[in-house]
Amino acid sequence: MQKNKIIIVGAGLCGTLLAIRMAQRGFQVVVYERRPDMRKGVEDAGRSINLALSARGLLALEMAGIKKAILEECIPMRGRMIHPLGGQPFLSKYSGRAEDYINSVSRPGLNLALIEQADQFDNVTFHFESKVTKVDLENAKISYQLNGETYQDEGTVVIGTDGAGSIIRRSMMSQTTKLLFNYSQDFLRHGYKELSILPANDGGWKIEKEALHIWPNGSFMIIALPNLDGSFTLTMFHPFEGEAGFNTLDTKEKLKAFFEQYYPTLLPYIPHLYEEYFENPVGTLGTIKCYPWQAYGKALIMGDASHAIVPFYGQGMNASLEDVRIFDETLEEHGTNWEKVFTVFQDKRKDNADAIADLAIDNFYEMRDHVDDLAFKRKRQIEMQLEQQFPDYYSKYSLVTFQPKLPYQQAMRKGRKQDELLLQMCSQSDFDKIPLENYHQQLLAIK
Repeated sequence: MQKNKIIIVGAGLCGTLLAIRMAQRGFQVVVYERRPDMRKGVEDAGRSINLALSARGLLALEMAGIKKAILEECIPMRGRMIHPLGGQPFLSKYSGRAEDYINSVSRPGLNLALIEQADQFDNVTFHFESKVTKVDLENAKISYQLNGETYQDEGTVVIGTDGAGSIIRRSMMSQTTKLLFNYSQDFLRHGYKELSILPANDGGWKIEKEALHIWPNGSFMIIALPNLDGSFTLTMFHPFEGEAGFNTLDTKEKLKAFFEQYYPTLLPYIPHLYEEYFENPVGTLGTIKCYPWQAYGKALIMGDASHAIVPFYGQGMNASLEDVRIFDETLEEHGTNWEKVFTVFQDKRKDNADAIADLAIDNFYEMRDHVDDLAFKRKRQIEMQLEQQFPDYYSKYSLVTFQPKLPYQQAMRKGRKQDELLLQMCSQSDFDKIPLENYHQQLLAIK
């Protein structure tokens, strides 16, 4: 076994960024991935929800020196374009500051770019189509299958960045009593299905390019994010059962009638609706929480393997990339005392991971139920004015999304208090006659 050899299981976004940063630090890095090499053009059709890359993810990419290259693959989204049923579309900006916006990026496109960056290092080795089947946590050993044969490998440490179904986490769960391992998994009663708006004939975008579009309908909605080729990736977030349920909308006739009733302004943009709807799978949406994230100072989990969340705050990827940045900072502080590094890292991240998981659930209900609600629109109006006039004020969304060095838990605590106060003030009929300075002073007093 080579000294300071890091085995990474999972070549997704978190794992590939980790491989880049560990290679930059001089470690020998070996990455195992059960899927084929993306560079061979293999894609998981119908499951590539676009991602919203924001300040936390960008700060992590900047740490590795690849922020500029990745931004070239992104489209800025400056706010939510709301398409209320029976009403006119309106833009709800994410922030009152022009420089604060999020970026639409393709999951496979970003993953491919990170793999290519990591593969430039001589001290990084990728093993694709290699399914890890067994993990010896105490000795950082793995068994994996390739072409029907079983092989072993051993590192100084093994790090699982292998997503919500992580084999490393499952290995920890198998030693629940020994590790005092706690685990919870909570599914929404909603799933998702991917659709699309194709580019215009001239290659342009058929609807506003620099926005995240939402068609809210109470207990269900569709969102759309732009792509570089002029298309939009649409995602239906619907319950499984009931009038709007995926299990109910099981014929072309039912689907047609439903979209004519609830998504009439979207329907003209998706003439290929029926083909995509019945061909693409329905995905599940769940939250995973667990602790500890490390075992014996030899094995660690991060990213979705340790804290999978629903996608409604646009922070799942950003939180996973932030894991890599915080891990790197911890490594800088404690060197290769791996048990110390792993323990400090998990204790820094656990409460913050739980916080963004809870905020993502909150935002699901906000996006679905309240984006065209009068009190909510009033609150956003005041928040925009405050952010434009007072540089020291950040809304809850801005604290989470545009303040990357503020821990999620602190952003949640302060942001929730701000929301409570603002909604209370905006419920008054004369809310717009209250001097803006009064709002500012009361909000500043929140800690």
